[in-house]
Amino acid sequence: MSSTTPKTLFEKIWDKHVVQYKEGYPDVLYIDRHFIHEVTSPQAFDGLRKRGIGVAKPKQTIATADHNVPTKNQHLPIQELLSRHQVDTLIQNCDEFGVELYGLGHEKQGIVHVIGPELGITLPGMTIVCGDSHTSTHGAFGSIAFGIGTSQVEQVLATQSILQYKPKTMRIEINGELGRGVVSKDIILFIISKISASGGTGYFVEYAGSAIESLSMEARMTICNMSIEMGARGGMIAPDQTTFDYIEGREFAPKGEAWEEAMAYWSTLKTDEGAQYDKVITFDAKDIEPWITYGTNPGMGIGISQEIPELAVNSTEKDMEKALGYMGLDKNQLLKGKKIDYVFIGSCTNSRIEDLRMVAEFVKGKKKANDVNVWIVPGSKKVEAQAIAEGLDKVFTEAGFDLRQPGCSACLAMNEDKVPEGKYCVSTSNRNFEGRQGPGSRTFLVSPLMAAAAAVTGEITDVREMI
Repeated sequence: MSSTTPKTLFEKIWDKHVVQYKEGYPDVLYIDRHFIHEVTSPQAFDGLRKRGIGVAKPKQTIATADHNVPTKNQHLPIQELLSRHQVDTLIQNCDEFGVELYGLGHEKQGIVHVIGPELGITLPGMTIVCGDSHTSTHGAFGSIAFGIGTSQVEQVLATQSILQYKPKTMRIEINGELGRGVVSKDIILFIISKISASGGTGYFVEYAGSAIESLSMEARMTICNMSIEMGARGGMIAPDQTTFDYIEGREFAPKGEAWEEAMAYWSTLKTDEGAQYDKVITFDAKDIEPWITYGTNPGMGIGISQEIPELAVNSTEKDMEKALGYMGLDKNQLLKGKKIDYVFIGSCTNSRIEDLRMVAEFVKGKKKANDVNVWIVPGSKKVEAQAIAEGLDKVFTEAGFDLRQPGCSACLAMNEDKVPEGKYCVSTSNRNFEGRQGPGSRTFLVSPLMAAAAAVTGEITDVREMI
């Protein structure tokens, strides 16, 4: 491809990182940042040990404990045996192989996709991987970020490169102004419900348009985070002044002359005029209302004013029957007014300080419904400290919410934070699969605002009626 051929943002970054190209084979792609955690790294380190080799570039690998850590009493030994074993193994592996670890109790500990951006480790133009599907979060900075499997974690630890076939490109454009009570989580749930949980398969998505450009960095991260839920390899947004303002001054961000050099490069990271995507989809922001899932994949979603459809996009009659049977719901049913049991505000999708501020502003002076358990789990120690410094913890406590310590928590219920069988949970996380939040649990995915409204009323509520 000649240098004068217009390129998409994705192509610019990918092509710059290809170490070796051979027709018909996967590219050898250089990786700038590798995040690891306690669940998908032990077997990878074992593989290195068996081969008698070390980590190729330990300074480009960052570790944290997040997936199954407890969110209460983190200063005490972990009670759950498997969790304790995995966290202890991570500590030993990082020590042996010289990898920086932000473990439990460390001021930088948190969910891997929250700490990367907030510390300035995640930067535009990078290639970023992690043994976790929601690595696509980092694409909000104009980087190519995607999840990898455990054997690939070993590959990156050993070589700082990965074998990857180049995906196709998709542009999803959203133009116009968002309505009242509509936030970035509603945008991404809307998109997935329109193209389905498999509609992005084989593609890397670039989100664009005036509605996307108007979003904060934290809101953009929410959108890129759930790219994987439409089957896409990842999602990204071109960096702009909002991006640069967010990064500047963060701990590991470039400083001084290095900052000026970085900015000069980052400013080139946009899709060229005339560049071709394999697929382009356009939506109007005015069609998006507060969104909620009703089924057992993130593509089964509706606007809060809508009824459950006869059939979700790209699903069969059998899929619908199974999903609605599991959820205890019916076709043509309105979800508004449905009683709920739990509210979970957290996960790598919606646990940043902006999310917590949004919830606190809404619930200030209000109380949670008596028969609802509300868990708020900040995404990192830094988010937790900031929430306390701003007095958000007091707002939550007065409302009867349970503010916990950082971790993935009830997003995937690998620790003690499980929703009991048959109970309904309104959740700001990213997946509503069967049993995802605990065996037999039933999940409605929503925005932090919708979750706050449900916490206060004890039922699924149209947040616009309370703003």
